Amino acid sequence: MAILQLSNGKVCGNSSEIVRELALFNVQLQHYSLEAPQHWADLLAEDVLPDLEKRQILELCDRQLESLKQETSYLWSDLLVFHPGSSQLHSISTYNRYHTHKAPEALYILSGEAIFSFIELDGQQVQLLVQPGDYVQIAAGVEHWFSPTASLEFKAVRYFTTVDGWVPQYTELGELKKLR
Repeated sequence: MAILQLSNGKVCGNSSEIVRELALFNVQLQHYSLEAPQHWADLLAEDVLPDLEKRQILELCDRQLESLKQETSYLWSDLLVFHPGSSQLHSISTYNRYHTHKAPEALYILSGEAIFSFIELDGQQVQLLVQPGDYVQIAAGVEHWFSPTASLEFKAVRYFTTVDGWVPQYTELGELKKLR
């Protein structure tokens, strides 16, 4: 289950309190437990997944999370995989700077942990730790950053509603905060 740290240092672990706080940022959080086959845990523990296994994971998620597809009108999904030797690690620098997206950003966390940070009106930050089973949807235009935790172990399904929706649009505020 997700954990939220508010700008005053308070840590929230109660899901209804987290949902209420995130609504202020136009961010939705839900928790879903998938009915997965027995080999699921072994599969998710692998650093590198062959295309067949990736497709099986995506198909299972699509079947069991069909309501998300209808609610969010996503067109397709892919599997985001980070591990210490991952070729995708270079893309972390793309998302760990403050940015927005033209379309909603939606992730369903399969394994590992990651952090999202959102900026309050006064420039303070709140940080959301997402864990397996968490589904987070960030509305288009919401300023945030994203990073896996220090373990660099993270697998999630990304949902797309437009072709260029996940392209980050870096923000001035984010750049200014980096200079401080």
